[in-house]
Amino acid sequence: MFVLMSRYDGYMGKVLFIDLTAKTFSEFPWSDEDRKRTIGGKIMAGDILYHHIRPGMTAWDEDNWLVITTGPLTGCGVPSSSRFNISTISPLTGVLTSSNSGGDFGMMLKRCGYDGCIITGKAKSPTRIHITEDNVEFLDAEELWGLAVTETQEKLPKGTANLVIGPAGENKVLYSAVLSGERANGRGGVGAVFGDKMIKAITAKGFKHPTVYNKEGLIRLSRIWTRRMRNHALSGRQLPVLGTAGLVSPMEARGILATKNFNAGHFEDFDMVSGETLSETKLTRNSGCTSCVMQCTRRCMVDGKEVKGPELEILGLMGPNILNNDLQNIIDWNYWIDEMGMDTISTAGTIAFAMELKEKGLWDGGLEFGKTDNITQIIKDIAHREGVGDVLAEGSKRMADQFGGMEFAIQSKGMELSAYEPRRAVGQGLGYATSNRGGCHLNAGYLVFVEGLGLDIDNLTPNGKGALCVMFQNLMEAISAAGVCLFTSYPVFPSYVFDHPNAPITKAVTWVLPHLGPVIKLINLYSYVLQLYIPLIPHTKAIELATGMTMKLGSFLTAGDRGWNTERVANMILGQKPGADKLPKRLTDVPQDPNDPRTKVPLDTMLKAFYANRQWDNGAPTAKALKRLKIDIPSRDVYPYA
Repeated sequence: MFVLMSRYDGYMGKVLFIDLTAKTFSEFPWSDEDRKRTIGGKIMAGDILYHHIRPGMTAWDEDNWLVITTGPLTGCGVPSSSRFNISTISPLTGVLTSSNSGGDFGMMLKRCGYDGCIITGKAKSPTRIHITEDNVEFLDAEELWGLAVTETQEKLPKGTANLVIGPAGENKVLYSAVLSGERANGRGGVGAVFGDKMIKAITAKGFKHPTVYNKEGLIRLSRIWTRRMRNHALSGRQLPVLGTAGLVSPMEARGILATKNFNAGHFEDFDMVSGETLSETKLTRNSGCTSCVMQCTRRCMVDGKEVKGPELEILGLMGPNILNNDLQNIIDWNYWIDEMGMDTISTAGTIAFAMELKEKGLWDGGLEFGKTDNITQIIKDIAHREGVGDVLAEGSKRMADQFGGMEFAIQSKGMELSAYEPRRAVGQGLGYATSNRGGCHLNAGYLVFVEGLGLDIDNLTPNGKGALCVMFQNLMEAISAAGVCLFTSYPVFPSYVFDHPNAPITKAVTWVLPHLGPVIKLINLYSYVLQLYIPLIPHTKAIELATGMTMKLGSFLTAGDRGWNTERVANMILGQKPGADKLPKRLTDVPQDPNDPRTKVPLDTMLKAFYANRQWDNGAPTAKALKRLKIDIPSRDVYPYA
């Protein structure tokens, strides 16, 4: 085996390479320079895939790599640090997807001695890969094939951490998920790639632990960080009390609660599916990911069993967005979508699109707004590709290609949007359009947070949104790469501005942010000069204390920027063209309020600023951008845009 141990702590120092076809395993070379340049997580995975993919490559190719990665803080004891990432070519979008999750698999992979795992090839029959500290086994999984997620995990050995797919992954539903316990790597169809490679499950069991460079210092920082999160208005009160479900009510108040396939931003019966109602009538208790101080997961009952309850996305997209006000229905559907192994966002968005197709007489799949009696069966039919489920399993963009209705197929780059209606949060709309993996709220930069769900900057102005979007995207990219939950970014804004929304300082912050575009642009382009530590972003100090690696704010933001550009170039090598950063015409051309022409996403205006902040030409990173970020420039025959 090739051995290249790291001089940095925090990392385990090895990356596992598994060939399913040959049933062999080895070590993939990954240097300390690679670690410092990418940090870990999705940036690491994007870099690995960037140097592997080729023009014309698809999700179904035998040498499409599945790349599972952790971060340097994964399992090191800092708050909410159980995250890991799965990246691959998406069968839904045709470009790279990255799907982040909690669960315990990432920590156990590190206990086996690996920072990541790359899987290539295809098995000939259903297979369980079992990883230990010194071995990889390829085990028969025929008896697991066809089982739902919970039953599959119940049959796996006790004491292991697991990744499994359900029937949806086996049948290559384009938005099928991989689950670790109850936590889903949902977006982009990573489960379908598992299914195509005949991987029913990956199990891992090890006993190693990452060493920490400055253990006492990291413990002190973790205590301060934990205290700050517990005392914060969002991470300390809203999320533990209501979870993300608590956003339903403020989204309704702001007109950004997606309703009737994004026809509107208000739902008359919103309170019947709100976080408050969920907490008062259905909640049994809270739970959360390992090492999480927020415990934002809702626990509810389905058929006499306590299960993971719904969060914001499914409450919005299987509630108001399909004109359903029955909370128990949503709880049940959330359970069945997980059991079948599918992404809740794309499942719900595709169902809503099918309902509008029927309403407009374009296709009758038996789905209607407000009709709920057949949806549980439809979910199962999608997972098994039976009847109309076989059509729905392709996602809304392919359905629009077949039946029409592209102007109201609510997706970007083929991936369905989350529950935030962007015509009253236009910066979020910019993020949806530019997100590398498609219509994702988190990869988008989550600008809706400052457009009414946290701060209250003008949600209709395009001013400053291009620069802010880039900064937020880079920051969240780096936080994700570190191996911690993105909710740990909430305290970047002091709790005071949320506790005192009418205070002069809060009003000053919300007024000035959209006017700082030129200043933020300079930070975006020259972030590497910010060699300082800001306590409100403790991730950088935590990386230093865990690894011994120098990591200041500028290096952190630059790594995020590098990850963003690397993924974008990879996508274009795979076939994405300039001008792909689009939204459906419903969101860009039709005002949400007919009496207010500003209530639509001014995408073209914001894109100009966004591209200037990234040094991109119509969505393509230029040679100048790639040189600034020290990214290898591909040959012109595969990337003619540099």
